[in-house]
Amino acid sequence: MRMRNDWNRREFLKTASAATLGALVAPYSKALAATKESVPKATADTLIVLWMGGGMAHTETFDPKRYTPYEKGLDPNRVLSTFPAIDTAVDNIKFSQGLEKLAAVMDRGALIRSYTAGDLGFILHSRHQYQWHTGYAPPQTVAAPHIGAMLSRTLGPLNPAVPAFIDVGQRFDVGEGEELKAFHSAGFYGSEYGPFVISNPEQAVESVRPPAGMSPGRFENRDKFYRKLLAESPIGEFGGDYQKESLVRAMDKAHLLLSSPASKAFDLSLEPKESYAKYNTGRFGLGCLLARRLTEAGARFIEVTTEYIPFFNWDTHENGHTRMVDMKKSVDGPIAQLVLDLEARGLLDRTLIVLASEFSRDMMMEGKPGKTVKDQVTVPNVIEDLKYYGMHRHFTDAGSVLMFGGGVKKGYLHGQTAEERPCKTIADRVVIEDLHATLFRAMGISPKHAYEIEKRPFYVTKDGLGKPIDALFA
Repeated sequence: MRMRNDWNRREFLKTASAATLGALVAPYSKALAATKESVPKATADTLIVLWMGGGMAHTETFDPKRYTPYEKGLDPNRVLSTFPAIDTAVDNIKFSQGLEKLAAVMDRGALIRSYTAGDLGFILHSRHQYQWHTGYAPPQTVAAPHIGAMLSRTLGPLNPAVPAFIDVGQRFDVGEGEELKAFHSAGFYGSEYGPFVISNPEQAVESVRPPAGMSPGRFENRDKFYRKLLAESPIGEFGGDYQKESLVRAMDKAHLLLSSPASKAFDLSLEPKESYAKYNTGRFGLGCLLARRLTEAGARFIEVTTEYIPFFNWDTHENGHTRMVDMKKSVDGPIAQLVLDLEARGLLDRTLIVLASEFSRDMMMEGKPGKTVKDQVTVPNVIEDLKYYGMHRHFTDAGSVLMFGGGVKKGYLHGQTAEERPCKTIADRVVIEDLHATLFRAMGISPKHAYEIEKRPFYVTKDGLGKPIDALFA
């Protein structure tokens, strides 16, 4: 379907909601496994996605360009990076200032500098995040499952007592919450493969306990009543038979977690104070700590987000430079500590950590060369105020993805971008289908793996055409 440039949030919600309702009455989705020859040997058991929601500027983080310090009267066309470059543990790789701790562990990881976001018309964060997390651009005729649900459905839990798909840090009652819900789901797979959502990692332990003030007897009676209501409900109220059965299985798994020793992984108060302090830069930092504990407990997929809220965090429509200072402080130490802790525990080799964002940012260009879109930010001809100093516009022709563990090469650089504006990809372009195929290769899943829904195949990469980036693997 050809997308119009004025495709808006209301239309996104309308089509996404229709697909979700369609999934509720969809029949059982049958696996259509790829041939044995195309199934790779897994190099990882757990995938952790560290999501920089809002558009992380590549030239301000992992792909620094010429540094232009702030001064009144500055021509914005001169500004490529607002931070000087710093050395990393790898001779030919530099980061930007403020990422010193991550720079020190770059010898454990691989860096992609050539990720290119999809051409989806008028740029909306929620649409690009939908595509990144599902591999498919909205709208779809069926509810596309989140990558975490794909792993949950295909591989199952690593530890039967721990949810296979855990989502940490994103609230759905702020900003574009409804749009985010459209892909934070198992789609047509069924409720049992959906996310175990923890909005605030400090309160994660509350997710594995009955509600405060509720006696065990009342909690059990409520569960029995709900199951009875579900069983007696007509088709359509809670979905079709398969969806209702899936919901019951999800409830069974939740009860298994409540009574399991693995539930202690959710209790951050059990973490030694010295270790807790290393992660405590805010909700994202504590989310990384929770991810480490959950990995130790046997989680299959964990996403930790800096949280996408329009015009906050990485969504730097103004105060780009000062906002980046704060964002780097919140992510630099915790991510580096996560890498070091998993390495010390012997878990990094089988855990793939992926840091990514939906697209990048530029001072001057909205979209990409040859496919620019309507400007969403006004940049003055001369910068007289610090709030205009930074990367404010959405840029889709380059982006950085940082990976650790899980079989990827150590100290490896993939892709190249131009040194002058537009700082676009000029070598080894990576698109979402191939990035997903790479993640699935690490987890031992073919990009051609598919499920039958509405009598047609739905592949884990779009049309089954994703190609793993073999050069990333050791």
